[in-house]
Amino acid sequence: MNISYYKAVKAERLKLKRSPVWLAFFALPMISAFFGTMNYKMNLGILKSEWFSLWSQHSLFLCYFFMPALIGTYCSYLWRLEHTHHNWNSFLTAPIPRFSLYLGKLTQAVQMAVLGNLWIFLLFYVCGRFAGIQSPFPAVAAEWFVCGVLGTVVICCVQLLLSLIIRSFAIPIGIALLGGILGLMITNRDHGLDYPYSIYCMGMRANNPDMTIDIPALVTNSLGYIFIFSFLTILYLHRKEIAAN
Repeated sequence: MNISYYKAVKAERLKLKRSPVWLAFFALPMISAFFGTMNYKMNLGILKSEWFSLWSQHSLFLCYFFMPALIGTYCSYLWRLEHTHHNWNSFLTAPIPRFSLYLGKLTQAVQMAVLGNLWIFLLFYVCGRFAGIQSPFPAVAAEWFVCGVLGTVVICCVQLLLSLIIRSFAIPIGIALLGGILGLMITNRDHGLDYPYSIYCMGMRANNPDMTIDIPALVTNSLGYIFIFSFLTILYLHRKEIAAN
């Protein structure tokens, strides 16, 4: 990576250094973990698969509702400065290639999303011990995490494009929330890997930890969506530059 990329990443990191986004980063997964754990403890007569049953309670609302909205919030905040006052002119005339500017935002969004997933699994482990689960932590959770991170990158790419085009801070977040809800419906129709907002849920085995999925198809579709939405974002940035001159 060249020096312009690192400058872009540093600039984006400074935007989030004291951002209120961090409050949502910690709070939403904690809320989901709390209610999921309470529901698990109240239904021990039905939920007998220990870690897998607990994960089914943790992941349902988190993966389909909270996490897409959280990623949407990250991405809207990353574009917020450019959408205020006359900062587009400064952004588009910066001595950094548009490709590097986009990668800087994508890198920061992905880093925060990965940290969010790590926080989710830490809460899962702590809540499992609190709930009295004594069996070893399931090794397959590592696969859920890796597949979930890939799905997270897909959502980041989609939301960065939406937040670039739509000047409103809230509308892209609403779209992300709606996308997660539709993802639940589409997954139930066995087309989850074909819809960008469902890939994260499928990878994390949301509400169905015993589910096996087609890993090559998940990887192929994820990389395809990442390429398509990244290409569209960079193309839009180049056209925006031409229009500004």
